Amino acid sequence: MSENKEPQKFVYDFTEGNKDLKDLLGGKGANLAEMTNLGLPVPPGFTITTEACKVYLDSGDEPAELRDEVSAHLKALEKRMGKNLGQADDPLLVSVRSGAKFSMPGMMDTVLNIGLSDASVVGLAAQAGDERFAWDSYRRLIQMFGKTVLGVDGDLFEEALEAAKQAKGVTVDVDLDAADLKKLVEQFKKIVTRDAGRDFPQDPREQMDLAIKAVFDSWNTDRAKLYRRQERIPGDLGTAVNICSMVFGNLGPDSGTGVAFTRDPASGHQGVYGDYLQNAQGEDVVAGIRNTVPLADLESIDKTSYDQLMKIMETLETHYKDLCDIEFTIERGQLWMLQTRVGKRTAGAAFRIATQLVDQGLIDEAEALQRVNGAQLAQLMFPRFDDAATTVLLGRGIAASPGAAVGKAVFDSYTAVKWSRSGEKVILIRRETNPDDLDGMIAAEGILTSRGGKTSHAAVVARGMGKTCVCGAEEIEVDTKRRRLTVGETVVEEGDLVSVDGSTGKVYLGEVPVVPSPVVEYFEGRMHAGADDADELVAAVHRIMAYADRVRRLRVRANADNAEDAARARRFGAQGIGLCRTEHMFLGERREMVEKLILADTDDEREAALAALLPLQKADFIELFESMDGLPVTVRLLDPPLHEFLPDITELSVRVALAESRKDANENDLRLLQAVHKLHEQNPMLGLRGVRLGLVIPGLFAMQVRAIAEAAAQRKNAKGDPRAEIMIPLVGTVQELEIVREEADRVIAEVEAATGTELKLSIGTMIELPRAALTAGQIAEAAEFFSFGTNDLTQTVWGFSRDDVEASFFTAYLEKGIFGVSPFETIDKDGVGALVRSAVEAGRATRPDLKLGICGEHGGDPESVHFFHEVGLDYVSCSPFRIPVARLEAGRAAAESRGSDSR
Repeated sequence: MSENKEPQKFVYDFTEGNKDLKDLLGGKGANLAEMTNLGLPVPPGFTITTEACKVYLDSGDEPAELRDEVSAHLKALEKRMGKNLGQADDPLLVSVRSGAKFSMPGMMDTVLNIGLSDASVVGLAAQAGDERFAWDSYRRLIQMFGKTVLGVDGDLFEEALEAAKQAKGVTVDVDLDAADLKKLVEQFKKIVTRDAGRDFPQDPREQMDLAIKAVFDSWNTDRAKLYRRQERIPGDLGTAVNICSMVFGNLGPDSGTGVAFTRDPASGHQGVYGDYLQNAQGEDVVAGIRNTVPLADLESIDKTSYDQLMKIMETLETHYKDLCDIEFTIERGQLWMLQTRVGKRTAGAAFRIATQLVDQGLIDEAEALQRVNGAQLAQLMFPRFDDAATTVLLGRGIAASPGAAVGKAVFDSYTAVKWSRSGEKVILIRRETNPDDLDGMIAAEGILTSRGGKTSHAAVVARGMGKTCVCGAEEIEVDTKRRRLTVGETVVEEGDLVSVDGSTGKVYLGEVPVVPSPVVEYFEGRMHAGADDADELVAAVHRIMAYADRVRRLRVRANADNAEDAARARRFGAQGIGLCRTEHMFLGERREMVEKLILADTDDEREAALAALLPLQKADFIELFESMDGLPVTVRLLDPPLHEFLPDITELSVRVALAESRKDANENDLRLLQAVHKLHEQNPMLGLRGVRLGLVIPGLFAMQVRAIAEAAAQRKNAKGDPRAEIMIPLVGTVQELEIVREEADRVIAEVEAATGTELKLSIGTMIELPRAALTAGQIAEAAEFFSFGTNDLTQTVWGFSRDDVEASFFTAYLEKGIFGVSPFETIDKDGVGALVRSAVEAGRATRPDLKLGICGEHGGDPESVHFFHEVGLDYVSCSPFRIPVARLEAGRAAAESRGSDSR
């Protein structure tokens, strides 16, 4: 007998949910429910779940039960409010707003004032005692509904609005009176009829139902998908829909709307931060259409509401234990809370706020570590403008998202993307941005707007992406049609260089030189925590990094090939070198020496080439061991794709052909061309390289092992502590490793005997071929350590040539959602990661004390570091600049796993 299952519930009243139901109710719905539970003034309403959206997106239609559930909740809402949706004499109006689990500011759709019609607008005017307010609300509904639900070009409405203002001789929409707005409504309805092929719907329930579907559909708009890819938000979550009874900020000077932050999202400092706009609805603030006043001004405009808001902000920050981003409306002196969420913040603010909350006893150090991430730390390591430079100030706006950005001025997103793809650095300049500008914002180095504040679309999205942004630079007049900006008599044309300082809000003409970040200076040991703003940031970074270092299990090494990089890596906190690429030691002037070795025809020629290389290698290793004294140094034996060390076959062929035509052929060039033809490979990355080269060229690896051993012996005799590890590259079978190991052990023994020095040199291999990963248990019999070369492993698992595919089709794969992120940037856990996991298990089964690391670029990628912690590696190795990022993420991975274990 089958069990009776309760029918799935698709609609929740605000009184039914809580902040922990974000998967089901979306962030907005969950937090509206939480504020309702806290007894805060939230307009009544209900939420349609993300599950309903998923059904709609999968099947193309709403769940069969949804309409009845919505009707029941609407009826309850009407009873509570004492009026019906859109009734002619006293209409209930509602907003229909999106709300996904993760904040996607401006990416999905909202429609306000649902329920207004030709009949109910008159009733609203009578009830409010304000005809202008009613017609203003109606024109907003038609404008939003037309663009969002019916797909009408939004510029058509904007142009009609601008024309109405020009005809009236005013510059802002609040100066239009009821008669003006009534005419505008008629124009807007005609635009809808003409461009949508249907009349604006007068039935309020039809309006609501169509708006709900439009919000569902907005989950898969191009801009929403682009934003999710950028922020790595899964595409299968869906959005909730929030139906909320309307409260009105456009009822006159005693009404308004605003956005508040419990701390400054740009700096992290405590205080009164936000924007307020009198006689306006909420979309006016985030759209940046009218310039706002600072939130602090609300105290003089409406002290009662201001004081109440301050208490609510304190309540929310204490409850959420974090910076809160709040949307509110004041309707004739009555404060209403429309939304709260944990606010997006700049990288610097994230570190400051995390340590402030620890000091205030709201969170512990482990939680503070989870509140920041490696991407934010990397942003803090970017350069800043040189204060001592001579500059030409164009203007000043609001410092919305910090950083120093220099680029060519562009005035639309299409140009920003086009120029960026051509290698140009650009600054996107707009009056205000909107969600359609997202691709241009991603392409730009920085963003500048003449309108809007810290809560405008440009500011919120830029902060989320870590892009430099200055908003509300009012003195700058942006002319997008003529593609230029003007400040007084100064004109900046498209293509002219400008510099934008997101930390101060200043905008400069031309290129301003940059200097190192104070955070980099701290890691370099040139700066210590003090009293000023930069030092305060350094102090916050120092505290969190110290905790990360205490708790992390993964050690962090550097990929470094010379003493200078090694020394810098050590200052950045490297605990050794995980990859020294010896072929990099022979680029430049030494390249010809390797060429002679590869092209040697006789034993004498080969031995002469090796004899010339030995002292150079030994000197290199002595410097490296000295820089990393007391720490492990993994030296990879020569692994050059031959084409990097041989003359270009085309250039050499042309040179020989020209010489023959002049009858002065060079014997050396002819011999060289024959050798290059013989060794030419169609795919050098899969050819004669790595261990294969060591087996084919007698004495090559022996020379390198001897240089390593002699350098280690010399350092040891000089009272140093060299800890060299020899790594054999591109091994595919244990037999290759056994042959090379036998030769290496013999050479090391010879050096020990000759120098009278005991050397403890471990020998291991690089796992960078699928076969090596699959036979790791066998290979571990001859290897004391594995280092995963995930760059090559990714190429060989996917069948990608990195040098070719990133330029040819990766962009299309990312746009189509085949990749969420490039597998060369973040490790492919399902494919490459599965091989790493199985190799770890098999290797340790054979040799329990097998040391395991990774030295591909994934070693410095935040998400990949968490994976390497999970599978049990001992260390990651990355470029020197990424070492602090890897240290932080290794700490976060350890804290995260401890937290999950305790649960």
